[in-house]
Amino acid sequence: MALLSLAPATVDVAVGWLWTVALLLFPGIVAAGLCAPFLAAERLRALFDALPPAGRVLPSYLGVCVGLSVPYVVGVVFTVARAAEAGPAWSSGFLLTALIGAVLVAFVAPAVAMLALPRLGVDWDPTGYGYSTWLLLVGAGLWYALVAAVPLVALAIGMALPGGY
Repeated sequence: MALLSLAPATVDVAVGWLWTVALLLFPGIVAAGLCAPFLAAERLRALFDALPPAGRVLPSYLGVCVGLSVPYVVGVVFTVARAAEAGPAWSSGFLLTALIGAVLVAFVAPAVAMLALPRLGVDWDPTGYGYSTWLLLVGAGLWYALVAAVPLVALAIGMALPGGY
Protein backbone atom coordinates (compact mmCIF):
# COMPACT_ATOMS: atom_id res chain seq x y z
CA MET A 1 0.00 0.00 0.00
CA ALA A 2 2.83 2.39 0.83
CA LEU A 3 4.29 1.83 -2.63
CA LEU A 4 1.06 2.98 -4.26
CA SER A 5 1.04 6.18 -2.22
CA LEU A 6 4.52 7.05 -3.53
CA ALA A 7 3.45 6.73 -7.17
CA PRO A 8 1.66 10.10 -7.49
CA ALA A 9 4.57 11.94 -5.88
CA THR A 10 7.05 10.23 -8.20
CA VAL A 11 4.92 11.08 -11.21
CA ASP A 12 4.70 14.71 -10.06
CA VAL A 13 8.48 14.93 -9.71
CA ALA A 14 8.99 13.35 -13.14
CA VAL A 15 6.50 15.72 -14.75
CA GLY A 16 8.22 18.67 -13.07
CA TRP A 17 11.59 17.59 -14.46
CA LEU A 18 10.13 17.07 -17.94
CA TRP A 19 8.64 20.58 -17.89
CA THR A 20 11.99 21.99 -16.77
CA VAL A 21 13.83 20.23 -19.58
CA ALA A 22 11.19 21.33 -22.11
CA LEU A 23 11.45 24.96 -20.99
CA LEU A 24 15.24 24.84 -21.28
CA LEU A 25 15.14 23.28 -24.76
CA PHE A 26 12.25 25.33 -26.15
CA PRO A 27 14.12 28.58 -26.93
CA GLY A 28 16.86 26.74 -28.83
CA ILE A 29 14.40 24.63 -30.79
CA VAL A 30 12.36 27.69 -31.78
CA ALA A 31 15.55 29.51 -32.81
CA ALA A 32 16.62 26.43 -34.81
CA GLY A 33 13.39 26.57 -36.77
CA LEU A 34 13.66 30.31 -37.41
CA CYS A 35 17.32 30.06 -38.43
CA ALA A 36 16.87 26.98 -40.64
CA PRO A 37 17.03 28.96 -43.92
CA PHE A 38 20.75 29.45 -43.28
CA LEU A 39 21.18 25.71 -43.80
CA ALA A 40 20.70 26.39 -47.51
CA ALA A 41 24.36 27.45 -47.50
CA GLU A 42 26.59 24.48 -48.23
CA ARG A 43 29.26 25.82 -45.88
CA LEU A 44 26.95 25.79 -42.89
CA ARG A 45 25.73 22.29 -43.72
CA ALA A 46 29.39 21.26 -43.93
CA LEU A 47 30.01 22.76 -40.48
CA PHE A 48 27.15 20.85 -38.88
CA ASP A 49 28.09 17.73 -40.80
CA ALA A 50 31.61 17.86 -39.31
CA LEU A 51 30.42 18.34 -35.72
CA PRO A 52 29.46 15.35 -33.57
CA PRO A 53 27.67 13.17 -34.40
CA ALA A 54 29.77 13.38 -37.57
CA GLY A 55 27.85 12.90 -40.78
CA ARG A 56 24.50 13.94 -39.31
CA VAL A 57 23.51 17.55 -39.91
CA LEU A 58 20.19 17.73 -38.05
CA PRO A 59 21.32 16.50 -34.60
CA SER A 60 24.40 18.73 -34.76
CA TYR A 61 22.35 21.73 -35.86
CA LEU A 62 19.78 21.23 -33.10
CA GLY A 63 22.53 20.71 -30.53
CA VAL A 64 24.30 23.92 -31.53
CA CYS A 65 21.05 25.92 -31.59
CA VAL A 66 20.07 24.66 -28.14
CA GLY A 67 23.62 25.32 -26.91
CA LEU A 68 23.54 28.87 -28.23
CA SER A 69 20.31 29.49 -26.31
CA VAL A 70 22.00 28.65 -22.99
CA PRO A 71 23.32 32.21 -22.34
CA TYR A 72 19.81 33.57 -22.85
CA VAL A 73 18.17 30.99 -20.57
CA VAL A 74 20.85 31.41 -17.90
CA GLY A 75 20.50 35.21 -18.09
CA VAL A 76 16.74 35.05 -17.62
CA VAL A 77 17.04 32.60 -14.71
CA PHE A 78 19.79 34.70 -13.13
CA THR A 79 17.76 37.90 -13.54
CA VAL A 80 14.64 36.38 -12.01
CA ALA A 81 16.63 34.84 -9.14
CA ARG A 82 18.68 37.95 -8.32
CA ALA A 83 16.16 40.77 -8.81
CA ALA A 84 14.06 41.44 -5.76
CA GLU A 85 10.82 41.83 -7.66
CA ALA A 86 9.47 42.00 -11.18
CA GLY A 87 9.62 45.40 -12.78
CA PRO A 88 12.51 47.67 -13.75
CA ALA A 89 15.16 45.32 -12.32
CA TRP A 90 13.89 42.47 -14.48
CA SER A 91 13.67 44.84 -17.44
CA SER A 92 17.32 45.86 -17.24
CA GLY A 93 18.35 42.26 -16.60
CA PHE A 94 16.51 41.03 -19.70
CA LEU A 95 18.10 43.77 -21.82
CA LEU A 96 21.56 42.93 -20.47
CA THR A 97 20.91 39.24 -21.20
CA ALA A 98 19.89 40.09 -24.78
CA LEU A 99 23.06 42.17 -25.24
CA ILE A 100 25.47 39.60 -23.78
CA GLY A 101 23.75 36.78 -25.66
CA ALA A 102 23.97 38.74 -28.91
CA VAL A 103 27.72 39.29 -28.52
CA LEU A 104 28.32 35.64 -27.70
CA VAL A 105 26.17 34.30 -30.52
CA ALA A 106 26.97 36.83 -33.24
CA PHE A 107 30.71 37.21 -32.70
CA VAL A 108 32.19 34.65 -30.30
CA ALA A 109 30.46 31.59 -31.82
CA PRO A 110 31.60 32.43 -35.40
CA ALA A 111 35.15 33.02 -34.12
CA VAL A 112 35.12 29.62 -32.45
CA ALA A 113 33.86 28.00 -35.66
CA MET A 114 36.43 29.76 -37.84
CA LEU A 115 39.49 29.76 -35.58
CA ALA A 116 39.18 27.05 -32.93
CA LEU A 117 37.51 24.19 -34.79
CA PRO A 118 40.13 23.93 -37.57
CA ARG A 119 42.90 24.01 -34.95
CA LEU A 120 41.12 21.17 -33.13
CA GLY A 121 41.13 19.10 -36.31
CA VAL A 122 37.58 19.83 -37.46
CA ASP A 123 38.20 20.99 -41.03
CA TRP A 124 34.74 21.92 -42.21
CA ASP A 125 34.84 24.79 -44.74
CA PRO A 126 35.12 23.51 -48.32
CA THR A 127 35.84 27.06 -49.53
CA GLY A 128 38.90 27.69 -47.38
CA TYR A 129 37.70 29.89 -44.49
CA GLY A 130 37.56 33.12 -46.48
CA TYR A 131 35.84 36.39 -45.70
CA SER A 132 32.57 35.16 -47.25
CA THR A 133 32.45 32.36 -44.66
CA TRP A 134 33.00 34.93 -41.91
CA LEU A 135 30.15 37.03 -43.31
CA LEU A 136 27.87 34.00 -43.50
CA LEU A 137 28.61 32.94 -39.92
CA VAL A 138 28.29 36.45 -38.49
CA GLY A 139 25.08 36.98 -40.47
CA ALA A 140 23.63 33.73 -39.15
CA GLY A 141 24.77 34.68 -35.65
CA LEU A 142 23.18 38.11 -35.89
CA TRP A 143 19.94 36.58 -37.11
CA TYR A 144 19.98 34.07 -34.22
CA ALA A 145 20.70 36.92 -31.79
CA LEU A 146 17.79 38.92 -33.19
CA VAL A 147 15.45 35.94 -32.94
CA ALA A 148 16.51 35.34 -29.33
CA ALA A 149 16.42 39.02 -28.36
CA VAL A 150 12.92 39.87 -29.57
CA PRO A 151 11.08 38.08 -26.73
CA LEU A 152 13.55 39.41 -24.15
CA VAL A 153 13.19 42.99 -25.35
CA ALA A 154 9.39 42.62 -25.39
CA LEU A 155 9.52 41.32 -21.81
CA ALA A 156 11.86 44.15 -20.83
CA ILE A 157 9.48 46.75 -22.26
CA GLY A 158 6.56 45.13 -20.48
CA MET A 159 8.46 45.08 -17.19
CA ALA A 160 9.46 48.73 -17.53
CA LEU A 161 5.88 49.90 -18.02
CA PRO A 162 3.92 51.21 -15.03
CA GLY A 163 2.43 48.16 -13.35
CA GLY A 164 5.28 46.09 -14.76
CA TYR A 165 3.54 42.93 -15.76
